[in-house]
Amino acid sequence: MTAHRVVRPLFLAVASVVFLAYVLSPIFWLVSSSFQSEAEITSKPPHWLPHEPTTENFRAIFQADREVTYENRRQGDTATGGYIPSTAKNLLPSMWNSLLVAIAVVVLNLLVAVPAAYAMAKIRYVGRSASIYLMLTTRVIPDIALVVPFFLFIRKLGLLDSLSSLVITYLAITVPFSIFILVGYFESLPDELDKAARVDGCSRLQTLLRVYLPLSLPSLVAVVLFSFLTSWNEFLLALMFTQTAASQTMPIVVASFTSDFTISFSFINAAGVLAIVPPVILAILFERYIVSGLTAGAVKG
Repeated sequence: MTAHRVVRPLFLAVASVVFLAYVLSPIFWLVSSSFQSEAEITSKPPHWLPHEPTTENFRAIFQADREVTYENRRQGDTATGGYIPSTAKNLLPSMWNSLLVAIAVVVLNLLVAVPAAYAMAKIRYVGRSASIYLMLTTRVIPDIALVVPFFLFIRKLGLLDSLSSLVITYLAITVPFSIFILVGYFESLPDELDKAARVDGCSRLQTLLRVYLPLSLPSLVAVVLFSFLTSWNEFLLALMFTQTAASQTMPIVVASFTSDFTISFSFINAAGVLAIVPPVILAILFERYIVSGLTAGAVKG
């Protein structure tokens, strides 16, 4: 019995360390290689810690006025560590575009999904269950199957090559699942709360704002994270609907780094470090609500 008490915690500790190493090692390599030269990052065996740390990759990103021509790209061979992709100056504006789109999608998602989910959860009507699961089925449709309908719709509206086209299409993708998450959470809250608020003279909107929203913060965080990360990381629709640097988002610009004269892995990893900063900050801010929010409404009764 004593051996079991020692072996089990020891096994769990070792398994946890192995799992953390497996999960965190790619992130550690991403950050480490962003401070390495191209010669060092491609050396064998690879260096987990840079021998000669350099911030050249980050300086190239933040020095937007640095002109990149055919000649200096040829001179900046990747082996020297001085290579700069021609689209490097577009990275920061594209991150700003991604942030604007993600924030707009999050805000509009909450404005649409919260009232809709409350109505579906607390108002009984014919076809209620069918409508909920019909919305959920939209999540099983791959994005590539929606590209042509979305493209024709956006072109008809005259919104091609604009951030508005991305906001509209991302809402079509995220709203149904956001409603499904919130419906499950609202249904787990007692109906007596709704009835008591109605007896006290609250309207449906007042009941939602004053009673249910304060109690549903974990599920709202789950919706915020889901809609933000979906918008921040989406590639296919952004590739189809944006053509110029003025409207391109971060995934498109990062992908363009691999289509130049050559590829700088250290520079791409530096861009990747900047790309993961906003999601990490968001996760840290809402860490206490993430687990409870992701399981919101999973158990009823």
